[in-house]
Amino acid sequence: MCHCRTGRCGNRSARGTTMSTSETSTTARGGDGGRDYLLGKAVQLASVAALGGFLFGFDTAVINGAVGAMREEFEMGSVLTGFVVSSALLGCMVGAYLAGRLAERVGRIRVMVLASALFTVSAIGSGLAFGPWDMIFWRVVGGMGVGAASVIAPAYIAEISPASIRGRLGSLQQMAIVVGIFVALLSDYFLASVAGGSGEALWGSVAWRWMFWAEVVPAVAYGVLALTIPESPRYLVSLGRVDEAREVLGRVMLRGIPERIKEIRRTVRQEARASLSDLRGSAGKVLPIVWIGIGLSVFQQFVGINVIFYYSSTLWQAVGFTEDDALTQTVITSVTNIAVTVVAIALIDKIGRRVLLLIGSAGMFASLGTMAWVFATADRVQQGEQMVPVLSDSQGVVALVAANAFVVFFGMSWGPGVWVLLGEMFNNRIRATALGIAAAAQWLANFAISTTFPVMADLGLGVAYGFYTLCALLSFFFVLRWVPETKGRELEDME
Repeated sequence: MCHCRTGRCGNRSARGTTMSTSETSTTARGGDGGRDYLLGKAVQLASVAALGGFLFGFDTAVINGAVGAMREEFEMGSVLTGFVVSSALLGCMVGAYLAGRLAERVGRIRVMVLASALFTVSAIGSGLAFGPWDMIFWRVVGGMGVGAASVIAPAYIAEISPASIRGRLGSLQQMAIVVGIFVALLSDYFLASVAGGSGEALWGSVAWRWMFWAEVVPAVAYGVLALTIPESPRYLVSLGRVDEAREVLGRVMLRGIPERIKEIRRTVRQEARASLSDLRGSAGKVLPIVWIGIGLSVFQQFVGINVIFYYSSTLWQAVGFTEDDALTQTVITSVTNIAVTVVAIALIDKIGRRVLLLIGSAGMFASLGTMAWVFATADRVQQGEQMVPVLSDSQGVVALVAANAFVVFFGMSWGPGVWVLLGEMFNNRIRATALGIAAAAQWLANFAISTTFPVMADLGLGVAYGFYTLCALLSFFFVLRWVPETKGRELEDME
C-alpha cells in the first residue's frame, strides 16, 4: 500500500540522485522494508509497457466483427474459417518463444519496437487480404507480435517496479488486455454501424477491412512510446552496465537500490544456468508443479472463454439476433470483463488464489451448463445447408444472462488468477523455463479451442457448450486436488 505524505506524488530530478525538500514531501513511501518510490513515474513506465497487453487484446479480438463478412466474401467453410481465426495463435507461440531469447540479446525496448512493427504490418496486410491464405499469413505475423507482447510487457513491468507495488503495477497488463478487447469490439461495432453492416462499403473499401486497419493507430503509438522509456535494469545488469541500471531504478526508487541491484545480479545468474533439464526431478520425471502449471493453462482455455471474444457476434447472429444487436451484446460483454478484472485485483490477495478459482469454476459450470441446455433444447430451422437453433424471446434472455455470467465468473477468477499463480508457484530455479512451457501450452490450447469451435457448432451449439461445461467441472476438482495456495508466501519459499 502506497501512502503519500501530502496525498500526491511528485517527480525526481532528471538523474534521480538528489531531491529537494518539496520533492521529498510528495514522494510515495512503499511498505516493503521502508523503501520509497515515485508512484507517478512507476505507473508511467508500466503503462507504456502495458500497451503491449492492449495490442494483445485488440489483435486477438478485432476479428470478431469481421469474421462473418470475411467468411462470406472469401467463401470459406467452417474448418477454414476456424483456422483463419485461430492461425494467429500459431504466431503467438512462435513470438512468445523467440521474444524471451531475443530480449536477452537486444534488450526489452527493441523487442517492444519489433512487436509494434509486427502489429502494424499485420493490421495493414489483413485489411488488404484478397483470400483466406494470405489472411492466414497476416494473422500469423500479428500473432508473433501478440506472443512477443505477452512475454515482454509483464517482464519489463516486473523488472522496473518497486517490490512493494509490483503486484498492482503487474495487474496493469491484465487490465490492458481486457481494455484492448473492449476497444477492438467497440471499433468493430462503430465501423459496422456507420457502414450498415460489416460487409458493406465504407470509405472506398468495406467495413470489415477498416476493422483491421484501425489497429495501425495503437500499434504505431506503442512503438513510438516504447522509445521514450528506459531499458530494463535487469538487462543492463546482465551486460555489466550496473551504473545505468542503478540510474534507471533511481527514476522510480529512492531507497533500497543497492539491495535491488544485488537481487537482480543473483537472479540473472540463476536464470543463466536454467535449462529444460531443471524441470525434471531426481527420478527423471517432469516435476508435478510443472504439470500443474500446464493444467491451469489448458483449463483456462478449455472452458471456451475465447469463443466468446472471437465468435460471439457470429454466434448471436446464428441464433436469431441482428448483426447490430449481436455487436452491441459483444461490447457489453467486453465492458463486463473489464469491471470484473477490477474485482479480481481487489479479491485475490484477500481470499486467496484457490478460493477464487474454485468460485470461478463453480460459476462457470452453472452458466455454461445453462447455455448448453438452452441451445440443446432450442428449435432448429434450416439455414442454407445447416440446421441452426432459433431462440425464443425467453430463451434469448436466459442465454444472454448466462453468457455474461460466464464472463463474470471467468474474469474474476481464472482470467487473472492463472497468470498470478504461474508467476508465483514455481521456485526461482525453474520459474522462467516453467512459465514459458505453461504459456506455450496455453497458446496451444487456445488454438485448439478456437479452431474446433466452428466444427463443433455445426454439430450443435449444445454440443460445443456441453464440452466447455464439462471442462469447467473438471477444473473445479483439478484446483481442489492439486493447485497449491501461494497467498502470503515468499517467492523464495516455493518448492
